[in-house]
Amino acid sequence: MLSSTPTNSPQHGSIACVGLGMTLGSHLSPLARSHIEQADVVFAALSDGIVELWLQSMHPDVRSLQPYYGKGDKSRMVTYREWVGVMMAEVRAGKKVCAVFYGHPGIFAWSPHEVIRVAREEGFQAHMEPGISAEDCLYADLGIDPGRYGCQHYEASQLLFFEIPVNPRAYLVLWQVGLVGDTSFKRFSTGPEYRQVLVDVLSQDYPLDHEAIIYRCATLPIQQPHIRRVTLRELPTTDITSEETLVLPPADRPRHNDAIRERLAALDKLYQEKQATA
Repeated sequence: MLSSTPTNSPQHGSIACVGLGMTLGSHLSPLARSHIEQADVVFAALSDGIVELWLQSMHPDVRSLQPYYGKGDKSRMVTYREWVGVMMAEVRAGKKVCAVFYGHPGIFAWSPHEVIRVAREEGFQAHMEPGISAEDCLYADLGIDPGRYGCQHYEASQLLFFEIPVNPRAYLVLWQVGLVGDTSFKRFSTGPEYRQVLVDVLSQDYPLDHEAIIYRCATLPIQQPHIRRVTLRELPTTDITSEETLVLPPADRPRHNDAIRERLAALDKLYQEKQATA
């Protein structure tokens, strides 16, 4: 249990949550590196052991958070709260703590937001340093400009748990499709039956032969991004890991809003008349 005693004066301990980016060695910013090198202790929640070994070359005291994941029926939320607890223990001991997360520390990551909230509530300095996320890599690797048609992002299960309106004229990006429908926070994958429920929901706005892009970015410099293209109909029988992201391109082009266009044209005409008489 996390208890806090708010105070108006900053304490000696501090924490910085930084992003390592997605691709080993390529995405680390100079400021994130500085936080790592100047810390008293570094905690790591990274994508694989190779990345963790690379981080250990930058600091003598790197402590992996991976062992807190349990087997069987241990909820991931229990693990994430334990992460906050061990990090805050060092902050309360007066240490300068750096917590390193793969990608961006604020995207699909509960613990960084929570540890910063708790630290600030207790009067400690706390900071989040952004990193290159899977979303950033997705735009580059798939050649998507989110400003062209618009782009909506959801954790896949949100579309099942809530009544969320989907805009089929914009890109739809669904995260953690491999876990879709899990309510326990104990599983690391769900099966085709769960993906079928997702397809049933999506088919209200998309035809079953609509393209579905399954994407995973490269995490090592020698790798290439993994991109698969299937139809929405094929999604239930297609294996998808929790690291992969689903992208549905727009099913239709945006429709012209003629009434607003006429209103804007009238404003343009008025502006031009004022400029001519100025």
